[in-house]
Amino acid sequence: MGQALGIKSCDFKAARNNEEHHTKDISSKRLIVRRGQPFTIRLHFRAPVHAFLPALKKVALIAQTGEQPTKANRTQATFGISSLGDREGWSAAVEEREAESWTVSVTTPPDAVIGHYSLLLQVSRRKPRLLGQFTLLFNPWIRKDAVFLENEAQRWEYLLNQNGLIYLGTANCIQEEPWDFGQFERDVLDLSLDLLSVDKQVEEWGNPVHVARILGSLLHALKEKSVLPTPQTQADQEGASVNKRRGSVPVLRQWLTGRGRPVYDCQAWVLAAVACTVLRCLGIPARVITTFASAQGTRGSLLVDEYYTEEGLQNGEGQRGRIWIFQTSTECWMTRPALPQGYGGWQILYPSAPKQGGVLKACDLVPVRAVKEGTLGLTPAVADVFTAVNASCVVWKCCEDGTLALTNSNTKYVGNNISTKGVGSDRCEDITQNYKYPEGSLQEKEVLERVQIEKLAHGEDNDIYPPSFETADPLYLFLETPSSLPLRGDAQVSMTLVNPSDQEKDVQLTVGVQAMYYNGILAAELWREKLSFTLSANLEKRITTSLSFSYFERSPPENSFLRLTAVATHSASSLSCFAQEDIAICRPCLAIEMPEAAKQYQPLKASVSIHNSLDATMKDCVISIFGRGLIHRERNYRLGPVRPGNTLCTQFWFTPTKVGLQRLYVEMDCNMFQNLTNYRSITVVAPELAA
Repeated sequence: MGQALGIKSCDFKAARNNEEHHTKDISSKRLIVRRGQPFTIRLHFRAPVHAFLPALKKVALIAQTGEQPTKANRTQATFGISSLGDREGWSAAVEEREAESWTVSVTTPPDAVIGHYSLLLQVSRRKPRLLGQFTLLFNPWIRKDAVFLENEAQRWEYLLNQNGLIYLGTANCIQEEPWDFGQFERDVLDLSLDLLSVDKQVEEWGNPVHVARILGSLLHALKEKSVLPTPQTQADQEGASVNKRRGSVPVLRQWLTGRGRPVYDCQAWVLAAVACTVLRCLGIPARVITTFASAQGTRGSLLVDEYYTEEGLQNGEGQRGRIWIFQTSTECWMTRPALPQGYGGWQILYPSAPKQGGVLKACDLVPVRAVKEGTLGLTPAVADVFTAVNASCVVWKCCEDGTLALTNSNTKYVGNNISTKGVGSDRCEDITQNYKYPEGSLQEKEVLERVQIEKLAHGEDNDIYPPSFETADPLYLFLETPSSLPLRGDAQVSMTLVNPSDQEKDVQLTVGVQAMYYNGILAAELWREKLSFTLSANLEKRITTSLSFSYFERSPPENSFLRLTAVATHSASSLSCFAQEDIAICRPCLAIEMPEAAKQYQPLKASVSIHNSLDATMKDCVISIFGRGLIHRERNYRLGPVRPGNTLCTQFWFTPTKVGLQRLYVEMDCNMFQNLTNYRSITVVAPELAA
C-alpha cells in the first residue's frame, strides 16, 4: 500500500490560496495562509489509489513549526485525511478524487501558532515525506480568531493598506506625513518572523497579546541601539537613504540586518510606523496615532512642572517630566480574555526600557478603554498613558536669587487632537473621545476623582489638579499667534494685557522665541524682546509686533518648532503672567498635478512644481519620485537653482502596472531643506477587453 500511495508531487496552489487568504500581495508562489480558514492542496500519486480507499485512515498529514516541534506545545499536529474535516482543529478533507490525484482541503485552528510550517505526509508507519512549506498568519476575517475585526473597510485599512499618513506638527497646525508601510514587500514577512524568533516561547505565538508585546519590546530595543540622534556630517545625511522619510521597510531592513549606514532618524513616529508594519504583516490590525501635547516621563504624577527664566526662556527640566509637542504610538486590535470583560479592542503598544524581566518583557499592551475610564491597576502602563493625555502643566519662574515663583499661567492642557488616518480616505480622524471624556464634563470629573481615590489608597502623590491662587492685584495676559510661520518668512503676533483693577500698573513684558524639538527638548534660543509701559486702570492694551526669521540669531534646526513665550510682571506684584504658543514652521508647497484615474499599462504624465517663496535661492535641488505599482524603481531628477519668486516645474511619464488605488510619492531636497514630501492617490483600472 505504501508503494501504491507514493507521492509524485504536491501542488500547494499558492496563487489561488493566497488570493482567498488576502496574502497575494506578499507572494503568488509561496503558500501564505491565515489561520482558521481552509486552503487546498493537490496530491499527485505515483499509482492509482482507488483500490486503497478503505485504508484512508492510515494516511495522515503532519504540520509542524519551530526548532523542536511537539504536540504538547501545539507546534506539531498530526491529522488524518477524512471526507468531512474538522473546523475547530487541524483537519484535512478530500474535496476531489481522481485516479492518481486528490484535492485536499486543509483547515487550521483559529488559535493556531503562527509562523513558518512544514507539511508532511505519513503513510502507515513509514517515515513522513516532506510535501513543502507554508506560512500561517493571524486572521481578522475569522470570528473565532482573537484579532477578528468585523468591519471590512477597517480590515482593508488596518491590515491591507500599505499607504499610510502619519500626523505631525502642533495641535493647531496638524501636518500629514505620507508613509509607505510596505507590509507586503518581498522580505518583510521573513524579517518579521526572524525578529519574532528571538523569543523561544513558540507555543505562545498563537496569542496576539504575546506576539505584539514581544515585537514592541524588540523593535524598541533595536531602535535604541541602532539609531543615532543626529547626522554627524552633512555628507553622512546625504548618503544615508534610510534617513529619508519614505517608509518602514528600509528602516526595518537596517535594524535587522545591520547593513549600510546607521539609521539617523530618531523620531518616535518612525518606531510607531515600523511596529505598525510588522503587526499588519503578521495579520494583527494596527494603526499609528498621534497625540498632540503629550505629557511624558511624569512618573505617574498628573502634574508636569516647567521652568522658565524671568525673560521667558525655558530653563531645564522638572522632576515630573515634560510635555512633548506631539507623540506617536501604535494601536493594535485584539481581544483580551485575561482581562475583565470590555477591555478588548484597540490596545496601545507601550514599549519601555528593559528592567528586571529583560528585553522581551519591556512592553505593555494598554487597553484604550482603560485609559478613558482611568482603570490604573489593569496593566502596569495604564497610569503612564492616562497621565500622558490628562496631566496639567504648572509653570514656574526661576528668579535671579534662586527661588521659584509660581506664575499665573493659563492651564496648558495635554492630550489634544489625538489623530489617525481615516478609514478608506486620506482625511485625518480625531479619536480623542476614545481616550478621554470631554474637558469639563461630569464623566471627566468622575474619572479624575476615581483616580485621586486610587492614588491615595496606594499612598501615591495625590496632586491631580494644578495649584490655584488669588491675588488682590491681578493682571491678565493673552497671546494671539499664527498656527504656522513660513520658512524664512514673517507673521504678526499680538499680546493683550488686561488690568481689571482701579490702579495703574507699571508693566515689564518679555517676549522670547526658542526652537524646540518635537519631544519638548530645547534646540536653540532664537530671539527675545523687552517692553516697559504703564497700563492704566480698568484698561486693556493690545500690542502687535512682527515675528520674522530675520530677527533670529540663527536658523532653527531642521524638524524643529518655534515656541513663543510671553511673561508680564508689574511692579506691585511678584506674580508673573505667563502665556505660550507653539508655532509650526511651514516649508514651500510641493505641488503635484496628475489624473485621478488611469488605465493599467497606459503611459501617464505627472507634473511637479514648487514656488520659491523664500528670500534666498534654492540650490542643489533633487526631486525623487516613487510609488508601488506605478514606478518600477525610484527615479531621481537633479534640477537647476530656483531664485526667489520663481517657480520650478518638471514633468515625467510613468506606466502603472498594478490595478487598484495606488499612491505616487514625490520628495524634494535642496540646500534650504530636506525631505519635503507630497503625494497623490490614483485609481488604476484594468484595460478594456478587446472586442
